[in-house]
Amino acid sequence: MTVSNTAAALFKPFEGGRLKLENRIVMAPMTRSFSPTGVPGPDVAGYYRRRAENGVGLIITEGTVINHPAAAADSGVPHFYGEEALAGWARVVREVHEAGGKIAPQIWHTGTARERKNFPDSNADPIGPSGLSLTGEQVSEPLTVEEIRGLVQAYAQAAADAKSAGFDAVEIHGAHGYLIDQFFWDFTNKRTDEYGGDLVGRTRFAVEIIEAVRAAVGPDFPIIFRFSQWKPVDYGVKLAANPEELERFLAPLSAAGVDIFHASTRRFWEPEFEGSDLNLAGWTQKLTGKPAITVGSIGLDSDFTSLFEEGKGGQYAGIDNLIERLERGEFDLVAVGRALLTDPAWAAKIRDNRIEELQPFKREDLATLS
Repeated sequence: MTVSNTAAALFKPFEGGRLKLENRIVMAPMTRSFSPTGVPGPDVAGYYRRRAENGVGLIITEGTVINHPAAAADSGVPHFYGEEALAGWARVVREVHEAGGKIAPQIWHTGTARERKNFPDSNADPIGPSGLSLTGEQVSEPLTVEEIRGLVQAYAQAAADAKSAGFDAVEIHGAHGYLIDQFFWDFTNKRTDEYGGDLVGRTRFAVEIIEAVRAAVGPDFPIIFRFSQWKPVDYGVKLAANPEELERFLAPLSAAGVDIFHASTRRFWEPEFEGSDLNLAGWTQKLTGKPAITVGSIGLDSDFTSLFEEGKGGQYAGIDNLIERLERGEFDLVAVGRALLTDPAWAAKIRDNRIEELQPFKREDLATLS
């Protein structure tokens, strides 16, 4: 099949970080909450299969919660533990592989983002390094070291189960103000033991998770790690204020066993630091020498915050700038979110230059699994 010259860079095979893909397009993880009781059903399998059938190189699933009573923030979020949920995920993997795709689960704990009102029948309190919410409210007691070690093992077990179910990789969710990110951020991590301290000290929880995951899946199974500077309560906050700090932050994560970094931003075209056009993924690749995934409003004319505004959506905005950056090697892979949520055939239409057929994103699309 002929690939549009404009999009050719997106459809070059990728090999790196222990992962081989037919092209550079990744489906970004997007919470959908269509798994009642935490079990993904045939509708979820079909949702992911349709993206694989239409040429997505790698699907990263919505966040799936590890085996901990307070892991989820929403009752419709899928579990990644328990016989029934894991059987559902095995079905998803089969469907995606039958369609010629590859898939990785994103494993997740929401930490103090958990809201008790969403779980009226549960007595599981939100947890965090210091028990602080993203707004600084004390919502629980700080985690004990014993509890932290249990959480590390829960991540490792989820990764081992992913490998057993036939997934092609695993992504650890360390972004967006959730549990791992709450350890990273000094505002929510006030610990004075080995899991607190300076920026490097605050990576210890993540490092132990990555090391445990590597031990659980072996040397050849790809580990992707997602991180972000921004938080839902502060889009302008930065864990690392400059490239030197970013290098100090990333080095222990890289050494622990991350194969590919997924650098989450709201707008992929924005420079991360003054004095350079590189975005966060670009800096991450440069500083670690490892493949990086870029993400953030790709192909749309508005960033993801418009999801929460009535009547807002997103029209196709062109990808010339994205392609230019990819061609010059700023990053290696491109994660597409809302555009793929709305249009399962987005990748195929871009590949075949059927731009006029692309479906615009609408807020109502969040209510269905198209």
